[in-house]
Amino acid sequence: MSTVAARRSSVAARRDWAVGYTMVAPVVLGAVVFVVVPLVMVAWYSLHEWNVLAGTFTFVGGENYARMAADPGLRDALLASLWFSIGLVVLNISLALVLAVLLDQRLPGTTTFRTFFFSPVIVSLVAWTIVWSFLLQPEGGINGFLAQVGVAGPNWLRGEATAMIALIVVQVFKNVGLNMILFLAALQGVPEELHEAARLDGAGAWRRFRSITLPLISPTILLVSIITVVGSLEVFAQIDVLTGGGPGSSTTVLVYYLFQQAFRFNEFGYASAISVLLFVIVLALTLLQWQSRRRWVFHEV
Repeated sequence: MSTVAARRSSVAARRDWAVGYTMVAPVVLGAVVFVVVPLVMVAWYSLHEWNVLAGTFTFVGGENYARMAADPGLRDALLASLWFSIGLVVLNISLALVLAVLLDQRLPGTTTFRTFFFSPVIVSLVAWTIVWSFLLQPEGGINGFLAQVGVAGPNWLRGEATAMIALIVVQVFKNVGLNMILFLAALQGVPEELHEAARLDGAGAWRRFRSITLPLISPTILLVSIITVVGSLEVFAQIDVLTGGGPGSSTTVLVYYLFQQAFRFNEFGYASAISVLLFVIVLALTLLQWQSRRRWVFHEV
């Protein structure tokens, strides 16, 4: 009987093993085909000088990476990406948290308020950007409204500082609704009895928020920060529609600079090297945030 039971147990284990691997196979296969293989190919292309128009594909080793180190355009793109990311992350996360706190108060008009800020998330990115291109024109739009109150608005998309600010604002209002909903879900999971106990002990609203609410929603803050940081490094459509990387190179972020090198100058090998650099930056920032979570994210197992 023990031999028969052991045989049945072995058959059941093999069946479970087969079912398990069958379930995960599509995800693993998709990751290999659409993530791992393209990454390996990009790394291989970055070691070549590839000109599609001339039909040349020449191995150059690390020359593309040496070129990056001496490229002033790449340094400008990295700096533009830095300013864009800082502005987007700070403004997006702060505004999303404030909006979520307001929604959590269950004031009259909450549904309309929530719909107003979440609706841009589901709107086409290009359509959203085109609408803002009209609002940011020198005459009419926002400046037309400012003129009604006696204020002369700037040429938003033609000043280096104002163009970057405009891009950040457009991106913030496009995605702040998603982060707002994530924060709202986290806030609604905070036990009310903790606030009640702190209130009885004399803690004010700000003290309760800082000492109870923020620690309990810190896992969501980590999630939102990772999503926002990665998203800030992948912005493209807004820049292409609104500024084309200008004025000058003030809004030419790393992704847009990569696009220029590949599809305007046909430097696919150099663009692949920039892609590898972008991948390393995204990976490093994600790992940095993930490792730092032990210091400020609660509920860690």
